[in-house]
Amino acid sequence: MINKIINSTDRAVAGIFDGATVMIGGFGEAGSPIELIHALIDHGAKDLTVVSNNTGSGHVGLAALIENRQVKKMICSFPRTANSTVFPELYNAGEIELELVPQGTLAERIRAGGAGIPAFYTPSSVHTPLAEGKEIREFNGETYVMEYGIRADFSLVKCLHADRYGNLVYNKTARNFGPIMCTAAETTIVQAKKLVELGEINPEHVVTPGIFVNKVVEVTDPQEESKLVREERRYPW
Repeated sequence: MINKIINSTDRAVAGIFDGATVMIGGFGEAGSPIELIHALIDHGAKDLTVVSNNTGSGHVGLAALIENRQVKKMICSFPRTANSTVFPELYNAGEIELELVPQGTLAERIRAGGAGIPAFYTPSSVHTPLAEGKEIREFNGETYVMEYGIRADFSLVKCLHADRYGNLVYNKTARNFGPIMCTAAETTIVQAKKLVELGEINPEHVVTPGIFVNKVVEVTDPQEESKLVREERRYPW
């Protein structure tokens, strides 16, 4: 019987090893799997390469993972946002690496990795420092930069509903990078606000099929990152 349900976030992330590449979903707070990230902090895996849209806010979630010195490199589009202080400070001190990727290119690199496409060409970053050292080609008189697809050892994703097969439904725009990150990781770990019985999810509504999901854990009352930031909370508590 297929049953991908794990009974705790700690158990869900227990297999993440030192030096792993980890994709973490979310667009700011929306879709950020904060409970899985906190479990990863408790787990203690270090020297991680993290692929995410940004570098977190305040001192919780992804920002806390970085502050705990578990991340050696970030691959992201927005390393500095309104409430991000941890990453900029560490980066300016030379204590963490950064690979800056335009947001659309980041999404396509992840999608390509999941689709088995090793590389592609894009006009984004042409004639900018982000194109330095990369292959440049012309197609139909236009200049393009070659970018490589990204794959990861693990992805941490948040969804609204899931069943024991791992079929997922997201909450509107909170899906963001989730579906493509599920396809581009060797092991996909998902936190769901609600676990439902088989058949409760209309097949036409499934966004991520269970074939791309390895573990699902129910988190019925997920933390709100913005609320924690306003309260100046820090993780570990």
